[in-house]
Amino acid sequence: RTGKKMANRTAKDAKSIKGTNPQYLVEKIIRTRVYDSKYWKEECFGITSELLVDRAMDLDYVGGVYGANVKPTPFICLILKMLQIQPNKDIIVEFIRNPDYKYIRALGALYLRLVGTALECYNYLEPLYNDYRKLKRKNRAGELELVHVDEFVDELLHDDRVCDVILPRIQRRYILEQIEQLEPRVSALDEDLSEEEEEEEDEEEERSPPHHRKSRSPSPQDRNYDRERERDRARDRDRDRERDRERDRERDR
Repeated sequence: RTGKKMANRTAKDAKSIKGTNPQYLVEKIIRTRVYDSKYWKEECFGITSELLVDRAMDLDYVGGVYGANVKPTPFICLILKMLQIQPNKDIIVEFIRNPDYKYIRALGALYLRLVGTALECYNYLEPLYNDYRKLKRKNRAGELELVHVDEFVDELLHDDRVCDVILPRIQRRYILEQIEQLEPRVSALDEDLSEEEEEEEDEEEERSPPHHRKSRSPSPQDRNYDRERERDRARDRDRDRERDRERDRERDR
């Protein structure tokens, strides 16, 4: 029994997260199920940060717990193990930036969302909005369903609970924008559209006679289009902020 307690104890040099033992970020009933699981006892016992990578490479779906007996997935077992041993931040960043193993990326993303600051979460997770690969996720009924990496990341940044773990609250993006800690987010689509428009303008300029190029100034139609586009973007940002505020209000009820 003493050995069992030692195997489940948080590392001595681990820092408290959100003012508590890191493992307590996972609810007690789920922790207990993880500690009692075969995967935890056989695959997670005594593993280091280096061995963690090997276990993560074997993952083939994400998920929390499932079934009437609240059985934990290997994914949530590894999340708890990471909270227990607290890997170096560089390792977590490598997980998130790993382009080859999408489940390693998902593992690093959920872990960072649990322990990271709001700025770290936005800076490291938002680039994953450009990852559209499919993930398999085991739901509470034990069935596998499909979700995309960008959807999973959106859940991490906006939902209260992911993979049966309650996510710590973080400052909303629009607040960090207002205090100038974050730049407004530009989606990959916006960037592509801007590049296409610049290319079209360059092609038009090359086709026009030289004397026209020098004196060329934006037409009223161009200015109106730019103003309309800017208004559309502002409305999109306002909708995102209103959605975040609404979620905050729902959460506080």
